[in-house]
Amino acid sequence: MTAAITARRLSLELGDWRGNSPAYHALADRIRVLLLDGRLGTGTRLPAERELGNALGVSRTTVAAAYAKLRADGYLDSVRGSGSTLALPFGSRGTVERAHVTEFPLDLTKATVPAYPGLAQYYTSAAALMPQYLGHHGFDMVGLIELRDAIAEHYTQRGLPTDPDQVMVTTGAQHALSLITHALHSPGERVLVEQPSYPHALDTFASAGARIVSFPVSATNGWDLTTADQVMRRTAPSLAYLMPDFHNPTGASMSVEDRSRLAGMAAREGTAMIVDETTAWLDLDRGPMPPFAAMAPAGANIVTVGSLGKIAWGGLRVGWIRAPRTVLARISQVRPAFDLGTPLLEQLVATAVLQGIHAVVSYRSSTLKAGRDHLAKELAAAFPEWNVQVPPGGMTLWVTTG
Repeated sequence: MTAAITARRLSLELGDWRGNSPAYHALADRIRVLLLDGRLGTGTRLPAERELGNALGVSRTTVAAAYAKLRADGYLDSVRGSGSTLALPFGSRGTVERAHVTEFPLDLTKATVPAYPGLAQYYTSAAALMPQYLGHHGFDMVGLIELRDAIAEHYTQRGLPTDPDQVMVTTGAQHALSLITHALHSPGERVLVEQPSYPHALDTFASAGARIVSFPVSATNGWDLTTADQVMRRTAPSLAYLMPDFHNPTGASMSVEDRSRLAGMAAREGTAMIVDETTAWLDLDRGPMPPFAAMAPAGANIVTVGSLGKIAWGGLRVGWIRAPRTVLARISQVRPAFDLGTPLLEQLVATAVLQGIHAVVSYRSSTLKAGRDHLAKELAAAFPEWNVQVPPGGMTLWVTTG
């Protein structure tokens, strides 16, 4: 069944799409970007021209010209009586022999790693401790004090003094992001994101009724903070979302100077900044860096999201929020509508992982580095015309194929 997007929803996704180019050209380009970064999927049926024109406050002719450009560029398929659906030029971009699919079942839709080899022992030890916690009511809305102590100590050692009451334990980073969004954002307000960005973060903001605005980040040039400044001044977003360490998907890592500058922009506009540090442990060549919040100026409202999914195992659904106490109080008010706490067994496992985090990080860094270097070498040999950006850490390669 073909998915469809309403004119109102598409107008929200488009955000501030107008630019210096002709309106039809700017509209077509923005729709193309929504497709390429995953906010709209291939096969999505677009609204009728008149409906979208009414929603955007432009003429039907403008929308028709934008659709025509998308069709000419290969990003839109139109069938009389069935409407227009998004597509990628040249379809699947090639085929793979069935034997190869069977022999090498690679899932390139997820940036994941196998579980840390010592994780089974952590689960065994946590299970042995569980009888001590069976007198607990089990509805743990902020997290076990043992785990919050370990998380607070982690930040303090990295240069950001943190108390356990500045930490809330969640069921993974995605859950944390959803809680923050619903606590700090109202439907219709703007959210600033990197372009491209983590697709599931964009899903969260879209489901909350956000009007998404963006600024570019690239594997070669990093974050375009000049554009970010212009967009923030013009739109005054309530929230901003950032992945400054080994960005997914470009692999870029933000400098100390740029972190301070961007945090200052957010403080000036009263924008709460969600900093996703789930990949911060995946350092291969860069060297350690303090948390983003440690480099922010006074008055900046920085909310940090972390988890063990990228370093230990994706199946260990434990994440956390590190934030000012006033922000955590607002999040605590909305949380009961989502869940009634993080499972205790997983919290005990996470506590053990954090207590042994140096061994976990050492293992993960060595295996990721070997895999990254091997893959880059093989790609260079097989596709010498490709430009492979080798990042200093993280789990993704940004490849320009031409």
